[in-house]
Amino acid sequence: MPGRSVPSRRTLLKGAAVAPVAAAGAAACSPGATSASAPTGPVELGAESEVVRGGAKLYRDHNVVVSRDGAGTLKAYSSICTHAGCAINKLEGTELVCPCHGSMFDATTGKVLRAPATEPLQPLTVETKNGKLVAGPQA
Repeated sequence: MPGRSVPSRRTLLKGAAVAPVAAAGAAACSPGATSASAPTGPVELGAESEVVRGGAKLYRDHNVVVSRDGAGTLKAYSSICTHAGCAINKLEGTELVCPCHGSMFDATTGKVLRAPATEPLQPLTVETKNGKLVAGPQA
């Protein structure tokens, strides 16, 4: 066709290389785009002694965070961000930081500390069995 240029092989290859990266980036911003999920049944996390009074521990392999208040009461939450479903992989003291968009959550209450998330973390049950922490969905 006259007046219409044909793209070079190099241009086509560049476009083919960029497309999967762009698609992955767009998918990461979509709700539910990640394969991470909260436990669907009870999971053994580790020794009860790993969670100190006034502190929290992030169990990345199970997408769970467990905290213990000053009185010794344990609480557990899913560590899946309620904004876009990303697995939270960073715990600073008792604050969880989502790597996808920077949402922050309080690991002791599940409450949102910084947007873009607006919903608190999903609470989980947590108990001690034979010195081990076991967490799972609430009944």
